[in-house]
Amino acid sequence: MKAAVIYNFNEPLVVEKLYLKHKCQVGQVLVEVRSSGICGAQLGHISGVKIKKEFLPCLLGHEGGAKVLEVGEGVTTVSPGDRVVMHWRKGDGIESEFPKYVSESSGKIVGGGLVTTFNEMAIVSENRVTKIDDDIPYDVAALMGCSVTTGLGIINNEAKLKIGQSIAIFGSGGVGLNVVQGASLVSGNPIIAIDVHDNKLELAKEFGATHTINTSKEDVRDSIKNIVGSSGVDVFIDTTGHTELIETACDMTKGGGKTIMVGQPKPNEHLTLHSVLQHFKGKILMDSDGGQTNPSIDINRYLSLYKRGKLNLDKLITNRFDLFNVNEALDVVRSGKGLSGRCIIEM
Repeated sequence: MKAAVIYNFNEPLVVEKLYLKHKCQVGQVLVEVRSSGICGAQLGHISGVKIKKEFLPCLLGHEGGAKVLEVGEGVTTVSPGDRVVMHWRKGDGIESEFPKYVSESSGKIVGGGLVTTFNEMAIVSENRVTKIDDDIPYDVAALMGCSVTTGLGIINNEAKLKIGQSIAIFGSGGVGLNVVQGASLVSGNPIIAIDVHDNKLELAKEFGATHTINTSKEDVRDSIKNIVGSSGVDVFIDTTGHTELIETACDMTKGGGKTIMVGQPKPNEHLTLHSVLQHFKGKILMDSDGGQTNPSIDINRYLSLYKRGKLNLDKLITNRFDLFNVNEALDVVRSGKGLSGRCIIEM
């Protein structure tokens, strides 16, 4: 099989042939990956922020649409022939050992995690796949592995946004757009999308944003005050991980409201929150736990909305690449230029 391997931090991935070191063991599932999304987490892996050098070389990717080929001993939730979502959140079933692959050219061992999707085939843990209906497209299935479930889960389980409550979102990428969409589904108001790219903000309007702010052209604080008043918004979501934006988000969250961090700041960066200690307004600052999503329950519940036309998923996919052009795809995601929604790798 072909796969994109990370050998060194801050270098392009190497697309090469691998073979499986072993067959499916207890709790493992062999899948044929059809589509994979690219998440900001993969950029963090490549830059060395989210994994240690000792794990290299290894495979990447945590949201995919796939077909089950084989199952190992003890697997009960999926069977050969099933169409599945590959996801990073833990679902039902066994959590297996990590698989190992071998480079055909060098003979080196290449590590795999509980789920990887930048590869034509993958051995994954049973609790990282969820069976879905056969009429769900593989590219839509990939979206359910992270961006959709995280965004909607943030609204339902972490923000617990109520009808008519105000919300602002830093970042209108894959997760940010689904936070916007989730806020619209529960009738949040106003829904303020914030980004540096006009094309992303235009797409955010299609997903339910009532207001947009381009930070390269407007002052965020002044613009939010003009929309909701000086007290700020009920909920502020940051998907970027930039510390200065998180500080702004916390400052512009009203008393008793929530600031939720989805993006992860770099390990050597620090948050400074002066206003929290000065005013004692009961604000909550929390990190997102993947929207507290339960894939085994939530994925098919959300897909039922998609089938009824109530959840907009097809328009989330705005860029497509094949596996051989994965580094070009990663560059597009890094820059944000020419990227409105989610970038998909098609095998």
